[in-house]
Amino acid sequence: MKALNTLMVAMAVCATGFAATSQADDTFASITYGQTSDKIRKSGLLQRNTGHLNTDGVIHKNGTWGVRVGQMNDQGRYYVTYDNVSNDHSGIKVRQENLLGSYDLFLPVTDTTKLFGGASLGMTKMTQTSSGYSRDSNYGYAAGLQAGVIQEITNNASVELGYRYLRTNASTELSPHGGPKLGSLRLTSSAQTYLAATYKF
Repeated sequence: MKALNTLMVAMAVCATGFAATSQADDTFASITYGQTSDKIRKSGLLQRNTGHLNTDGVIHKNGTWGVRVGQMNDQGRYYVTYDNVSNDHSGIKVRQENLLGSYDLFLPVTDTTKLFGGASLGMTKMTQTSSGYSRDSNYGYAAGLQAGVIQEITNNASVELGYRYLRTNASTELSPHGGPKLGSLRLTSSAQTYLAATYKF
């Protein structure tokens, strides 16, 4: 909870600073859908106990839904994103949730098309809910980059194709009900290709 409060304060400070130096900002909201693939490492203990387990296959090109809200102007945008993805593989079920603060710069290509690139910082929550194991969850940092292209449909609506890469250190443990700990899983990186529909107010 302390880490979450710190993140929210940091994003509020960044938003205040950007708002103070920008003009004619428009509020926007987006719905996103994409595919996420994760790199998940097994601890040495888990490797010895379950050597056959392919942890990178737990979340691999799985559907990811998200929502964003923020402000933008002609030069760039800042926003907060929440998204989540879950899947099960080889008896292991994992959910990943991201809460990110991001900033992008725009590069116009035509009057209605522009490229964007920026950075994100926030938190990742990793939750293990596998059948036969005790539920476990953990928070970690998330930091990364994103880039893509935005196509305006009307003055207020646009669609977007983007790619985001995050580094993180969220982890979770595997312990059978009533049994000893088998080891842990650690999420090291996350890559997502996504589509977004955005409306500017």
